[in-house]
Amino acid sequence: MTVRQITTASLKQLKNSVIGNPSAKLALARDTAFIHSLVNCLNHPPPSGEPQGSQDDIRIEAAHVISSLSYGSEAALASLLQANALQEIIRSLANPRTLGATALKSALARALRVLATAIVEVAGPTHGTIRTYSPDFRAEAKVALNYLLEFDCLDIYLPLLSDPFTQTAIAIAQLIGAAVRTDAHRSTVIEWLPRLERQKEVKGWRGWERPDMVHVTTVGRHGGWVIRTLIAMIKKRDLKVQEAALNALAALALDNNPVATALAKVPADGTTPTLTLVLSLTKSRVTDVQLAAALCVTNIIRACAANHSGTVDHAAALAVIHVINRILVAPTESAQNQIKACYTLSLLVRDEKDLCLEVHERGVLANLASLVKSITPLEKPSDWDTDEAESRIALREAALMTIASISLFDKVIKREVADNLQLIPVIQSCLSHKSVGTRVAACQCIRALSRDAAVIRTNLTDSGAGLALYQAFKKEDEDLRVTSAALATVCNLVNDFSPLRPIMLSDGLLPRLLRLFEVDDREIRVSVLWALKNLLGKSNLPTKAAVMAHLKWPRLAELVTDPDPQIQEQAFAILRNLADEEEGINLIFACMGDEALASCISIGLDSSNEWVTCETAYVLGNIANGSRSQQDLIFTHPHILDAMHSCMADAKSGIRCPLVSCVLRLLQSNPRRRHDLAEAGFVSTLRHMCDWTGGMSVSISPGGLRHHQINPEDDKDAAILARRVLDLMEPLTIGDML
Repeated sequence: MTVRQITTASLKQLKNSVIGNPSAKLALARDTAFIHSLVNCLNHPPPSGEPQGSQDDIRIEAAHVISSLSYGSEAALASLLQANALQEIIRSLANPRTLGATALKSALARALRVLATAIVEVAGPTHGTIRTYSPDFRAEAKVALNYLLEFDCLDIYLPLLSDPFTQTAIAIAQLIGAAVRTDAHRSTVIEWLPRLERQKEVKGWRGWERPDMVHVTTVGRHGGWVIRTLIAMIKKRDLKVQEAALNALAALALDNNPVATALAKVPADGTTPTLTLVLSLTKSRVTDVQLAAALCVTNIIRACAANHSGTVDHAAALAVIHVINRILVAPTESAQNQIKACYTLSLLVRDEKDLCLEVHERGVLANLASLVKSITPLEKPSDWDTDEAESRIALREAALMTIASISLFDKVIKREVADNLQLIPVIQSCLSHKSVGTRVAACQCIRALSRDAAVIRTNLTDSGAGLALYQAFKKEDEDLRVTSAALATVCNLVNDFSPLRPIMLSDGLLPRLLRLFEVDDREIRVSVLWALKNLLGKSNLPTKAAVMAHLKWPRLAELVTDPDPQIQEQAFAILRNLADEEEGINLIFACMGDEALASCISIGLDSSNEWVTCETAYVLGNIANGSRSQQDLIFTHPHILDAMHSCMADAKSGIRCPLVSCVLRLLQSNPRRRHDLAEAGFVSTLRHMCDWTGGMSVSISPGGLRHHQINPEDDKDAAILARRVLDLMEPLTIGDML
């Protein structure tokens, strides 16, 4: 498609021709010369010899065409980015004359919103269907998104949030709701103030102070100007304004405890809390407003309860669940609204077992299952991979992801999904769907179910779903996101109680895992080590030898010093499971050697990461079950004994218990070791652990006086073990301790 002349009439015709026409958008996207001309006329409309008003009409129509091209066409979006469409829209909005032209300003604000929404879906994280984009395109989209949310750009378009023309204000609120998806962008928007307010904030700053730092430390005032403006919009009677403002407020409250807390509490003037106002809108007569309010309530109450599981506002959560359930079962609801409902429900229940049970008990899980089964044929028809509507694919993905979130924690729910709701055949069928997102969602469902040993041994094994997932995991040309989700499930399927472990081991599991470990993806590397750790749990010597033949001992020694603490943790967990019985301990000493093993243990005990230290403590506990010569490793490397004592005094009870158990086993094996332990200062620390009252412990060692803080939450198990150790050390005198 080629447009030789840019006029108001030709742009209107072009706009009508591309709306809902992917082939026309693609043809236009390939005409790069025209795309550049189209974008350029936002600020430099072609001369037409007509009145100035006609040039504004050209700019308005150009903005409309850009909006149409931005939606639903990857090629068109790429062409617009290459033509700097985002920068030109911002530049046009910065023109003072534009602010006086209401229609032009509104068209530009809408184009900015549509373009930003398309960009963030490429840059991620996505709130819609998982799609595949080239790395270069994704990188370009991230650059554009970061530019849009820079402070200088915010100065241009955020003031329009209070524009008297409703359509302009709605577009900016919609932009915030769509584009703000990271903590950094969230903070930038929340802290932003109009120029006049910024001048008031810094009026009193002294000459040596940085004005930007003064601004950052003095903003707040109920979350900033944007938050206050959005609250004012919510209080209006215009339903479209309310919907846009609610979605924007939801985006800013997501995982943001200070903002959420401010929205939930009673304001200083005694007026109604914002959360109460938003809750009332979940009863709106318009579904779009109900959904926006439900999302906003969800993000507020989950952020308010951050880091405090089980403290989510139950009444507010029930209001959201009621809205979601109604939309899921309503036969007249659009797929788009049901997708939004699934997304909101996932956010509400994520990592919150009580809410998962609530959703199950109120029938929402059953309704989700019915929805998925109604749109997923078990016997794949001819149009499964070709003619299926995008909305149906997206709805299936959203529903499966939500089912996975609900099923993650509770065994009763897992068995309901596997047995009564009979979803495993549906999930297994989705493993072969053309959509990457559908395959990821199916993997996530099986992962949730595989956290129950009984489901693995029966449903997943008998149905063939476990092996079907393993075959998806083995595919070398599979999308990495599917592989990652399948790998997380394989971690569960290789546990000792799984009938699938020997089958996968004989079918190339280890080579596949080690090939994936070379992938430049941190999450996948951690999951590979996690799978190896589980594979080694309660394994026999041939399995241990096979794993290490692929992983290699030198690499394991390198991994325990990896700068990533999660890699370190899994590496020590592998070492722990290798040493879980006598033959494994012998294998470690034979293949690693005393010095290398002692160095690894010292590194783990000195780690600032408690999970790394905890795994190291269990490695020591296992070594204490070895022969006397193997136990001597702890005493012939003095740093290990000192580090054990420091951890026993300072660390959490989860670390102290295996360390005290290790000391107990060492004494039971050779009582003469009590003198070495006393000289290292263990007696005083163990006595304080027996007191189980917390406070400051004092131990005396050849290095001098040392103080160790005992955690007052120390548990009884550690205290009981400490008492048993002291009983074995009773023959010691005070002189023996010095």
